[in-house]
Amino acid sequence: MDSQIKKIHQQLVSKQISCTALVQEKLDLLKQNEYNSVNSTLDSMALELAAKVDAKIAKGESIGLLEGIPFGIKDVYMVQGTYTTASSELLKNYKAPYTATAIQKLLDAGAIPLVKENCDSFGHGSSSENTIFGAVKNAINPELVGGGSSGGSAVNVAKEYTVFSIGGDTGGSIRQPAGYNHIYGLKPSYGRISRYGLMAYASSTDCVGPLAKSIEDIRIVLNVMSGKDPKDQTSVASSEITEEALANSSVKTIGYFKNFIDSEAIDAQIKADFLAAIEKIKAKGIEVKELDFFKSDILVSTYYTLAMAETASNLSRLDGTNYGNRIEGENLIDSYAVTRSENFSEETKRRIVGGNQVLSQGFSDEIYLKGLALRDQISENFSKDFEEVDIVLSPVTPSTPPKIGDSLKDPLAMYLSDAYTVGFSLGQLPTLTVPQGTSTGLQITAAKNNDELVMQFANFLKDIL
Repeated sequence: MDSQIKKIHQQLVSKQISCTALVQEKLDLLKQNEYNSVNSTLDSMALELAAKVDAKIAKGESIGLLEGIPFGIKDVYMVQGTYTTASSELLKNYKAPYTATAIQKLLDAGAIPLVKENCDSFGHGSSSENTIFGAVKNAINPELVGGGSSGGSAVNVAKEYTVFSIGGDTGGSIRQPAGYNHIYGLKPSYGRISRYGLMAYASSTDCVGPLAKSIEDIRIVLNVMSGKDPKDQTSVASSEITEEALANSSVKTIGYFKNFIDSEAIDAQIKADFLAAIEKIKAKGIEVKELDFFKSDILVSTYYTLAMAETASNLSRLDGTNYGNRIEGENLIDSYAVTRSENFSEETKRRIVGGNQVLSQGFSDEIYLKGLALRDQISENFSKDFEEVDIVLSPVTPSTPPKIGDSLKDPLAMYLSDAYTVGFSLGQLPTLTVPQGTSTGLQITAAKNNDELVMQFANFLKDIL
């Protein structure tokens, strides 16, 4: 699909459509939708901004490429004055006092926020069922999950309720729902986009990223959000990725992890489709190498050990004193306990308890420090791989989306659905889901800070698969 941003920009400039009519149409679609992808709509803000765009056009003034383009925001980002719930009972009435840097950059570029989008509570889940707003339904088959945790964001893009959406990816939370709903979803290199104003889940792997229906729209939005932010010391400066740079692929060699494909857990059709895609790539003269990697169960256990530890630490501030829905108990300690027990979902409590166990005296050396050591080994392994190949290609998921309700019955199976995404998160690498190759797409990964190469190869795959 061609760029929707450029198409709408031309329609606005040529006065084929008005921005107010466009925004109202999208708001109506969001309110009528039956996919549970919406937590709240931002009507007054969106219509006020749209009127300003229409006024500029009426005066003959030029507008920027993103000016007047409607977009959605996963409900874990601060947007000043709006409900910012993280799809949780604890924060269901919480209004943000400031705006996240990534979202502010989009606002400064003139993009129009329409909606705070449904997701797994605090990003805890792989199906977007752990939410007080009801399970997000898959855009292709509503009996299936939308994927998580950025499920609402993926569905809104797939159904064209928004032109693009901003998700958050920790262990695969953009890439997996993008695959389940047949759109593009990018987890950029860690630090490329400021995390300031994103509710922290696991700080060492949290990333801000876009979901859209074309590579060009991903590129446009990524460029606007990228850059060093003095409010986030982990953020880094980066170069703009130009449209011309994506026109021709410089990739000569790709690799894939043999143990991912030989795993007993992979769906037979996904395996067959992936190997067929590899053959088409070979036919274009690109060398393909098989790579060795950690077993997927080691990746999953390492990721969840560290992520749960960081979750327990990050969410310790949510005790009803400064944030959220406080429930009074018999004394202060009882108030903390009741507030957290009643307001957190079962999945969030599971992760907090697991994280506190990992960090507790007597276990931290045995579990947490071992997890950190494994993460270093995983990063070293990636460094060696990218001395041999330009790109690593992999399925996004080992299986197709489950039916709504199945993941809640089996948390372990839900964790294992992240088996092919969490390793790249631990390596802090740029990874893009493309809606080609298998029924849940393909995942393109490059060495850290090579986001341009990832998108370049995605552009190449678009034409051959």
